[in-house]
Amino acid sequence: MPETVFGLPTHAIVVHATVVLLPLAALVVLLHAFWPAARHRLGVVTPLLAGVALVLVPLATQSGETLEHSVRESALVERHAELADGMLPWAIGLFVVAVALWLLDRRRAGAPADDVSRARWVPIVAGVLTVVAVGGTVQQIVRVGHAGAEATWNGVVTSSSTSSGDGD
Repeated sequence: MPETVFGLPTHAIVVHATVVLLPLAALVVLLHAFWPAARHRLGVVTPLLAGVALVLVPLATQSGETLEHSVRESALVERHAELADGMLPWAIGLFVVAVALWLLDRRRAGAPADDVSRARWVPIVAGVLTVVAVGGTVQQIVRVGHAGAEATWNGVVTSSSTSSGDGD
C-alpha cells in the first residue's frame, strides 16, 4: 500500500472511508433487523456494505501503522493504535450478523411454516445479536476516532482565553 495518495497520508483517506462506511453499515444492519419494509428493500446490500466496511478496517489499521512510523512517538498515538487494534473483531461481528440476517430472510421466504427460521426465539436472538454488534461497532469506532483526533490535533488548535462568549 502506498504511503501517500495525492500527497496525503493514505491513512487519512482510508480512515475517512472507514469512518463513513462502518457506521453506515451498522445503521443498515439495524434497519434490516428491526424494520421489515427496509429489510425487503435492502436485501443483499446489508451484507455487501458490511463486507466492504470490514475490508476497510485492516486497510485503515495497516496504513495507520505505516503512518505511525513517520510521526513522532506519543502516548496519544499509542492509545489510538491500541484502540484501533480492537476494531476488527467488532467489524467481523457486524459482518457475521449482516450475513446471518440476510440468510435468515432468504430462508424465511422459502421455508415452510414449521421451519426453525419461523420459531419465535430466532428473531429475538437475531435482534439481541444485532444490538450487541451495532452497539459495539459504533462505540469502538467513536473511541478510535476520538483518540485519533486527539493524537492529530492535540496542541495544534488552542482556544482563546479572552473570548468568554458571554457577550461582554
